[in-house]
Amino acid sequence: MNPKSLDKLIGAFMMLPGVGAKTAQRYAYSILNSSDHEVNNLSKALLEAKHSIKFCAICGNFTEDDTCSLCKQREHIQICVVKEPKDIAALEKVKGLKCSYHVLHGVINPLEGITPNDIRIKELLTRVGKNETKEVIVATNPDVEGEATALYIAKILKPLGIKVTRLAQGISIGSDLEYADEVTLTRAIESRREL
Repeated sequence: MNPKSLDKLIGAFMMLPGVGAKTAQRYAYSILNSSDHEVNNLSKALLEAKHSIKFCAICGNFTEDDTCSLCKQREHIQICVVKEPKDIAALEKVKGLKCSYHVLHGVINPLEGITPNDIRIKELLTRVGKNETKEVIVATNPDVEGEATALYIAKILKPLGIKVTRLAQGISIGSDLEYADEVTLTRAIESRREL
């Protein structure tokens, strides 16, 4: 019923996480009702972000430079380990947290064939060895895969004399960090426990 190009546009929006058919259709209609200038600005912003953003050589966060601004500004005595770069944005809302970060870009998940060698654990070990890291806070999601990853990290870091802590309760099991509010995240950081 729709023109092919409209169906193609709707399909492109549906590739985005959390975007269903109705939302994709609304986005497509919005694009069709926008001026050429607005659509051109959107397409330029998409391409610019895609081509200029890369991963920080130290922590794995998004950056346009070789090293992200957080790694340039902060010491590496306390490193907070997260699954994805978007988790950093959630944790940065916590007042008083001035650690550096380490992005794993995944978690251990044997059912999907993801082993410790498939995520950035070797890089974490290298960082801990190079710096005078005193504590590693494991802030992976409180689900089965996040817990397995936290326990693995604790197992390999504890023999090195590194204090390994985990976010405390306050974040619901099965939820994602990006949806947690500031108060919940603050409590979780303050009540973290050693693994």
